[in-house]
Amino acid sequence: MNVHQFYVSRLFRNLDESIGVFSTEGRVICHSIEDEKRTVKVYGETRIPAGKYRVTLRTEGSHHERYEKKYAWHKGMLWIRDVPNFKWILIHIGNDEDDSAGCILCGTDSHIAANNRYRLVNSTIAYKRLYPLMANPIDNGDEVYLNIRDEMNDDIYGWTPGK
Repeated sequence: MNVHQFYVSRLFRNLDESIGVFSTEGRVICHSIEDEKRTVKVYGETRIPAGKYRVTLRTEGSHHERYEKKYAWHKGMLWIRDVPNFKWILIHIGNDEDDSAGCILCGTDSHIAANNRYRLVNSTIAYKRLYPLMANPIDNGDEVYLNIRDEMNDDIYGWTPGK
């Protein structure tokens, strides 16, 4: 059995969201967006803590059912396991933190939208790039881990986007 290491390096954050980069073996795969950092967890509004987590495939739930109908290659949702105080944390398609309830979303690039909020672009393209890199090893019996590192920069942390 092989072990595959992936990384989310959180680069910036503001009061509403966190932007990062997915990578493996020293190469960037895509960008990421998550909810904001909080000292006290608020359901659907808090990113998961930095750390190392095993990723497996989740073959139940509404995300899985939608993706299974939409993508013939879908084997299960990328499920980030054993996150303290969190449940059902997935990696999936979405463009901004409103599309997440603690999950990590992926896109080919990120930018600051007109309302001063971070957004991802081309989320489906990025997911189709990332998914087989993680899902195929899992499906073949290998172990996959996601290592999440906190940001190197607070992006003008004192202001609220849109104000």
